[in-house]
Amino acid sequence: MSLHTDSESSGNALVQDKRVAVRLEHVSVRYRVPMERIASFKEYAIRKVQRRISYQDFWAVRDVSVEVFGGEVFGIIGRNGAGKSTLLKLVARVLRPTEGRVWVKGRVAPLLEVSAGLHPELTGRENVFLNGTILGFTYKEMEEKYESIVDFAELRDFIDAPVRTYSSGMVARLGFAIATDVQPDVLIVDEVLAVGDEQFRKRCLARIEQFRNGGATILFVTHSLDVLQYLCNRVLWIDHGEAKALGETAEVVKAYREA
Repeated sequence: MSLHTDSESSGNALVQDKRVAVRLEHVSVRYRVPMERIASFKEYAIRKVQRRISYQDFWAVRDVSVEVFGGEVFGIIGRNGAGKSTLLKLVARVLRPTEGRVWVKGRVAPLLEVSAGLHPELTGRENVFLNGTILGFTYKEMEEKYESIVDFAELRDFIDAPVRTYSSGMVARLGFAIATDVQPDVLIVDEVLAVGDEQFRKRCLARIEQFRNGGATILFVTHSLDVLQYLCNRVLWIDHGEAKALGETAEVVKAYREA
């Protein structure tokens, strides 16, 4: 199956197309990996000055072009290390592309890792306000959101305990509740449903559907092909950093399973 897109318009026309929420244009991400182990920063600095460091280029993503439309639930599949999370980090502006362009419309709520941004030594309550600040909300706005976050996470009895004392499921509930308490324009979800119990996963799916019904664009990475087929309109299959297929969910999932 070859890569195809839904539009052959020029770059400027696509940016003006109000349907497009996310656009990646010939995007590549390269990491430079040292060929030999360097024991200390001092040794690295000396070798750097002497130009004695040799690198190997590793392309995490290579020449990927895709458009995601407003209100669409868009899935990304592939094996571990295929480049899925790197693509999401580009959309979330955590990474800059080595080559190509990334265009995103509206407020982005990235949920790249449920524990990301949660400080283990701070309490759950303190982490709610800290993460709200990171997401751009004022203290007053977070006060208004606080009760709904705690209720969704079901952590009222533990909210004043340090996060380091939480189980992985409790951390997942808190991280998801904080990141999704606002209706975003673009929601990025990376393997959230792999953590937590069955009840938590059902609550996550319900909230994701709520966002979808509210018109949010959702980029969704999961190894659960059943969930993917339930939620997603279209799917991108990525392998070794390159786009293998893009199209209707059933078609791409079938090709992925056969491969």
